[in-house]
Amino acid sequence: MSDKNGFPHFMLKEIFEQPKALAETIAPRVSLEPAGVRIAEEVRIPQSELRELKRINIVASGTSRHAGIVGQHIFQELVRLPVEVDYASEFENRNPLIGRAELTIVITQSGETADTTGAQREAKKKGSRTIAISNVLNSTIAREADGVLYTNAGPEISIASTKAFTAQMAVLFLLAAYIGSVRGDLSKEQLRGWIEELLDLPRKADEVLKQAPLCQRLAEHFRKIEDFLFLGRAIHYPIAMDGALKLKEVSYVHAEGYPTGETKHGPNALIDEHLPLVMIATCDRNDPGSVRRHEKDLANIRQFKEQSGRIIAIATEGDVETKALANEVVFVPQAPELLSPMLEIIPLQLFAYYTAVIKGLDVDRPRNLVKSVMQE
Repeated sequence: MSDKNGFPHFMLKEIFEQPKALAETIAPRVSLEPAGVRIAEEVRIPQSELRELKRINIVASGTSRHAGIVGQHIFQELVRLPVEVDYASEFENRNPLIGRAELTIVITQSGETADTTGAQREAKKKGSRTIAISNVLNSTIAREADGVLYTNAGPEISIASTKAFTAQMAVLFLLAAYIGSVRGDLSKEQLRGWIEELLDLPRKADEVLKQAPLCQRLAEHFRKIEDFLFLGRAIHYPIAMDGALKLKEVSYVHAEGYPTGETKHGPNALIDEHLPLVMIATCDRNDPGSVRRHEKDLANIRQFKEQSGRIIAIATEGDVETKALANEVVFVPQAPELLSPMLEIIPLQLFAYYTAVIKGLDVDRPRNLVKSVMQE
C-alpha cells in the first residue's frame, strides 16, 4: 500500500510528484543524438500504416478527455491530420463514422474505465487501429489495444487525477512527435528542439510547485466563494476545464470551464464582483499565434475589470501587462505553447486542493466518486 511520505493527503503528494512523473515518462523514450522518439516497440503499428493515416480519433472521459483535447492541438500542429475528440460515454451512441486508415487513441488512468474500453472495442470493430494510454500495467484497455503507451506516473491513489493527467499530456506529445517524424512532418532539427524542451519540463514543473504557498493564500482569500468561471483559449481551454473539474471534485464548489472568446455569447451576463474569473493567460513570445491570443486575453481582462470582475491569472514569468491588470497572478516558467498546459494545470490543482482542505473535506475520497468507473 502506498504511503503519503509525510504529506497530509495523497492528492498533495501526487501533485508534488509531477516533476518525477514527467521525467520518468519522457526521458527513457527520447534521445538527442540522434534526435528521436523511441516508442516504436510500444506503438506496435507498422510505420507504413502510420504514413497512410487519414484521421486520428481520441476517446476518453473526465480529466483524461481534457488531456485528449490538449493532444488534439498537439497532433494537428505536429502531424497535420484532422483530430476528433469524443466523450467515451457518447462514442458508441453516435455511431462513429470511423474505419481503416484511422487511429483511435483511448485514454484512461486505470485502464478499466467501462465507457473507454467499450469505445475501443467499437473502434476496432469498425477497422480502426487503436493505441491505449494508461497508468496501470496489463489493464484491460492495454491488453486489447494494438499498441500501448504507459504513463510512468506511479500509483495514483487520490480520486482526483493530477500526476496521471500531466503524464498523459506528455505521452500524447511523444506520440505526436513520433508519428510526425515517421510521416516526415517534423525535421530532425525540429524534433531535437522539441526533445530539449520536453526534457526541461520536470525542472519547470518543480519551479511551479514553489508557488504552493501563494495558491494556499488564494484558496484562503476565496474560501467563501461558491461559483467560479475558468477561462482559456485554444490549447489552454482544456486546462481551464480541468481546473474547474478539480475544484468541483474535491471542494464541491460550482465551477465551469469555458473558452475565453465564448464569454460574450452568454456567460458575460454573469460576470461581476461576485464571480471570480480564473484565466489561463500565458504567452509564448516566440509564437506569433500565441502573442495574438495573449493580446485578446488582455483585452478580455480589461473588459471584465470594467464589469467589476475579479481576475486570478495564470501568466508567464515576466508578463508585466497581465500583472498590472489582474487582481492576482500565479506565474509559470516560459514554455512553448504546446507544452505550457503541463505547467499551467499545477497551480489550479493546488488551488483546488487547498480550498478543499480549508473546508475540512475528504480530499482523497470526494463523495459519490470512485477512482475507476467500472459501470456505464
